[in-house]
Amino acid sequence: MTDNSIILRAQDITKSYASEKNADPLVVLDGVSLEIQHSQITSIVGSSGSGKSTLLHILGGLDSPDSGNVFWGEKNLAKMHTDQLAEFRNKNIGFVFQFHHLLPEFTALENVCMPALIAGTDMEEANDRAVRLLQRFGVENRKSHRPTQLSGGEQQRVSMARAVMNNPALILADEPTGNLDERNTEIILDLLFELRDEYQVSVLLITHEEDIAKRSDTILEMKKGKLQAL
Repeated sequence: MTDNSIILRAQDITKSYASEKNADPLVVLDGVSLEIQHSQITSIVGSSGSGKSTLLHILGGLDSPDSGNVFWGEKNLAKMHTDQLAEFRNKNIGFVFQFHHLLPEFTALENVCMPALIAGTDMEEANDRAVRLLQRFGVENRKSHRPTQLSGGEQQRVSMARAVMNNPALILADEPTGNLDERNTEIILDLLFELRDEYQVSVLLITHEEDIAKRSDTILEMKKGKLQAL
């Protein structure tokens, strides 16, 4: 039986990478397990290279572990075919990265529409929702601008609007404020917490700054391939 308060459960995740010739593989994740609760913000802190981003990619189905499993309810990501996994990600997970990954040839509005259009949403419906989200994130007046015409903070807010376009259950945010000044950092963090409260979305926040993590419901630390509570 599945606990409905848990939206994601990872069990004994391991991941290694080949190192120099004849050297032992580099162990990045060593038996990592965690649970992400519904409508809560979980932060993972740790030094650069500690495995935080690798874990996030595995939890989001962007990478595969060497061993272990990731469950969404009764669904095991490892059992999904590539097309199934892509569709599942698009409908259930929103991604916000340090580098926004907006498509440069499209406007802010078109970038936000993209996940809904991929999911088969009608263009008019997708456009209406995208406009509302851009307004909600304070960048509606920039909807016709391409990413290179936006400031770093504006790009990240457009990225966040895109992340919630399909009403995901979980947002995976990998150092979302890493390239921002203090003012824009506060804006982005406030928006993440507002998303939790307004949409009951769960957030997994990767950061190397403990001051940022302290606002979370749960704080975990990645160290030497292990995950532990703080």
